[in-house]
Order: sequence, then structure tokens, then C-alpha cells
Amino acid sequence: MSSAFTRYSPDDVRALIAEFPLAWLVPRSDPAGASCLLPLLGEYGEDGGLCAVVGHMSRRNPLLQALATDPRLTVLFSGPQGYVSPRHAGLNDWGPTWNMVQIVVDCEVDLLPEFTEEVIHRQVEVMEPPGPCAWRPSELGERYAGMTERIIGFRARVNAAAAKFKLGQDERGEVLESILVRHPDRVLVEWMRRLNRGNG
Repeated sequence: MSSAFTRYSPDDVRALIAEFPLAWLVPRSDPAGASCLLPLLGEYGEDGGLCAVVGHMSRRNPLLQALATDPRLTVLFSGPQGYVSPRHAGLNDWGPTWNMVQIVVDCEVDLLPEFTEEVIHRQVEVMEPPGPCAWRPSELGERYAGMTERIIGFRARVNAAAAKFKLGQDERGEVLESILVRHPDRVLVEWMRRLNRGNG
């Protein structure tokens, strides 16, 4: 069912994954035993839509064996979230709520040993933007080869994705403005502003 919370753009998804890259990876074959958190990068198609997520993991990670058995995977991203009090809304008779963002991605994984070094470098370049203090894998020296042998890169191709950006889009203008002014979590507020552009 469509709602104000499920209306978003590909750019919103892209920005969310870039700002909050740590995701739960839940394999179909062993969700309780092999699920884990890993940082991921998004890959996007010509239309801007998410077409894959990429990353790397230790070869000792139980997730690797689970994916070798069954490559189907659910990836769960979460973004800014927090309690919103009636005090933030400026109304005593307003019910409190919890604002949050989630993206659920149904994927099929390709385990790609030949992709390992590329994805390592891509992730480092995102986490360590260019500059005089930026770290690069080459600084590991002789340790680099041994470390890369113990990890494996992967690409998870997106079959379907659904997101929910619950960020006050259903609030009256004056209530939304009160929350934006009074809420202490400025990251949450900035995302509320992003998803409410043109709603005021």
C-alpha cells in the first residue's frame, strides 16, 4: 500500500546507503546462524536505481558458507531514527512516534575472488576521501597480500527493493516545523527536511 512514507526518489536511496553503509546481511539458508553486519557500497543503473550492493568479508565468516549453499540474501539498511515527543511537536494532545528509515533489498550473491582487491580499494576510497591524511591499502606493505588472501569480495544483485522513509511527511506544516526546530538529533532533522521538501 502506497503512503507518504513510501514515496521517495532513487537519490534518497543512494544518499541513505552512502551515509549509513552498515547493513544486516541475512542469508536465506541460515538466517539465525550466519547473519552479520557488513559495510556495503551501492551500484546504480542508468535510471539511478539500485542494481547491486558490493562488499567483502572474511573467508572465515559463517555467511560465506551459507551463501555458497544458497546465494539468496536479504540486505537490511537502516538510517536515521529517533523518538519524537509531543514536546517536540509543541502539542500535549499529540501522540508520540518514532521516526526512522529502512531499506529492504532482496538479492542474489556472486562470490567473486577476482573482485576482492577492487572492492577493497573502492570501499577505502569512500571511507577515506582524498586528502593529506587519507589512508590507502598500500601502506600495509608486505602484509597486504596475506590479508587479501583471507577475504573475498562479492556482488549482491538486486532482485527487488522496498524502502520506508517515515520522517514526518504526514504532519501538518506547523507541527512539522515545531519538530524540526525542537528535535535535538540534527541528523534526523536534516533527513526530515530532505523528505519534506515541498510539503510545507
